[in-house]
Amino acid sequence: MLSILEHIDPDSDRIDLLVDLVDRLRPRRASDHDYARAQVRTLAQLLKGHPGQAWALRRYLTRLLETRRHTSLYSDVGILSNDGFFTELKKRIAYRILPPALDDLYLSDTLDRVLCREDDYQWIRAVPNADWLELFDVVANAAPPDGAEQESAESSRARRIVLAGLLDAIRTLSCRVCALGLEPRLIHAHMEIEEVDSPFLMQNIEANKYLDDYGRLMCGEVDTMEDARHLLVMLDQCEAVVLKIRSKALASGTSVALTYLLVALTQSIDRLRKLLFLVDTSGELPSAPTVDVETLANEATPPTEPPTSLRRAAAVDLAQELAEAHNTKYEVRGLLRDNIDLLARNVTENASRTGEHYIAERRADLRGMFASSAGAGIIIAFMALIKILISYQHRAPLIEALLYSLNYAAGFMLVHVLHFTIATKQPAMTAARIAAALHDTAQRGSSRRQVDVDSMAALVNKVFRTQIVAVLGNLATVIPVAWAIALAWYWIFGTHLVNAVKAEHLIADSHPWHSLALLHAAIAGVWLFVSGLVSGYYDNKAMYTRMGLRVQQLRWLRRLLGEERRARFARYVEDNLGGLMGNFVFGVLMGITGTVGYLLGLPLDVRHVTFSSANFAIGFVGLGEQLDPETIAITFLGIALIGMVNLLVSFGLALWVALRARKVRFRHGFRLLRALGRRLRAAPLDFFIGPRDLDEAVVANPRGFK
Repeated sequence: MLSILEHIDPDSDRIDLLVDLVDRLRPRRASDHDYARAQVRTLAQLLKGHPGQAWALRRYLTRLLETRRHTSLYSDVGILSNDGFFTELKKRIAYRILPPALDDLYLSDTLDRVLCREDDYQWIRAVPNADWLELFDVVANAAPPDGAEQESAESSRARRIVLAGLLDAIRTLSCRVCALGLEPRLIHAHMEIEEVDSPFLMQNIEANKYLDDYGRLMCGEVDTMEDARHLLVMLDQCEAVVLKIRSKALASGTSVALTYLLVALTQSIDRLRKLLFLVDTSGELPSAPTVDVETLANEATPPTEPPTSLRRAAAVDLAQELAEAHNTKYEVRGLLRDNIDLLARNVTENASRTGEHYIAERRADLRGMFASSAGAGIIIAFMALIKILISYQHRAPLIEALLYSLNYAAGFMLVHVLHFTIATKQPAMTAARIAAALHDTAQRGSSRRQVDVDSMAALVNKVFRTQIVAVLGNLATVIPVAWAIALAWYWIFGTHLVNAVKAEHLIADSHPWHSLALLHAAIAGVWLFVSGLVSGYYDNKAMYTRMGLRVQQLRWLRRLLGEERRARFARYVEDNLGGLMGNFVFGVLMGITGTVGYLLGLPLDVRHVTFSSANFAIGFVGLGEQLDPETIAITFLGIALIGMVNLLVSFGLALWVALRARKVRFRHGFRLLRALGRRLRAAPLDFFIGPRDLDEAVVANPRGFK
């Protein structure tokens, strides 16, 4: 490092020597924190022992700052642009492949050469703040070789350059917050803002007044100025509006565009607070709520030194934040994480509300669930018949996939319209309901509060027995109805619905270890999970876009249905758009998987417990009901395992996504299992069919289940 310091030209504005110097500080692996700490301390000691090189480095850094524009570094890095989510996503993907052209005139672009590795921020954060401040003090306090007057002028020049950049960034951020706050999309989400003076507009007025006063102070026209407390009050009101919109979004829906706007607003306001704290002249302005400057100051203070000032600690933290934001500015994962969270929360929230309909509280509810599931089993038996008939047409693969998809989609949507229940559709909904219960528990107490495992066990028990009853209801009708259809076909047409070869194939497809039935069941479980997400997404979309009102405004629909029927139809569309689209997408995925596997040469297909049961019944009749008991037993075992895999995969994925969307972690799995075991031992019958006292206390719901 000493050789680099000796070659520094104090009057040069080339970045090469700084790049070489940082490269000596950088460890080969970002995780090698000890090396980074040792190198920073070594550099500080070298500069202490060579004051001439310390002065040259100080002049060199001042020259670099003086010849470059600062504003974009403070106002743009780490803050989303105004381009919108999908434009930003496309830009990040493109720039990861081919980075943009850089202009060395801007300090933010200069960082691309200095911090050239994407993990540089890791070792920068690993170096203690006390070490960074010590290095900064050695450079900032370096005495010139030819007099104190030059030192004073040099120090003042560097401070003035940085301060000018910070003030320009404050003006830029304030204007951006004002523009974002007046976006029609945001006003539409919070219409009350039109009834009062917009805090987004008022903060810009306060910011301009503050900056004008600051300019007069720097010019010597005034001796003192008011601090930025009035501006901070306006920023508090802006944040309050953002929080209200986020809260409303849980009830009225949201979009990726609105979430992107809220994230950009939040980031801009937070950065504005941090910059105001750094340029404050009163020393009494509170820091940004996202930064604990007192803790940072304590960490940056060596044991034998006086306390570090809060402003110095905040400056180091902002520098590290800018380094991390610069290193991750083309990261796609961070963009998705910041902007999909509210939409994911809404999707799972809608799934949670739907999941409440799939949880039976009483025995009467279980009877209703059984009847609802039995109705679905009848429809699925006919869907299995139609699928077999489609296969006999020997259409082109893509046409056949289209026909299969239409069969599945129409059948599943009919099940939804008739308020029947397909058992495997439940887990994606009930998992979100369990996640909601865990989130409510976490919110009611502190993070150290013991989770109420018994109440959670009660909810899981209700979900379990409802699911079992739903599966039994599906199987109770799908097998006999499919068997009756196959017999009726033989009686009417004189030939079996499937020949012996086809019948053996239908039965062999459910063999648990001689086929890929369980893998295909897992694929079906994934599609069940995806359909749950689609359902939640369109429920959110229906609320956010006011789908019912939009449908009700169609004039041609009024002429067709009349006023009253149009209003009922509009309400039905808004309430059921998610369910219909989820079932449609599930049907399409079920229909195209096998064809996609055939075209790609991959063993892709789907196995669903109800269709496997129907295929077994049809194949059993096709073989003249001549099947040995061992094959029957193995096939039923395969069907049971297919159902279990369907349920576990869809439930596991849905629960994982719901917990992540709500930022909930549950570490009490064994305690929950023990609580379920206690409930099973205490009342085995109630564990499976529910307690009787609830049935006697509450009148059963006559509407049944979705």
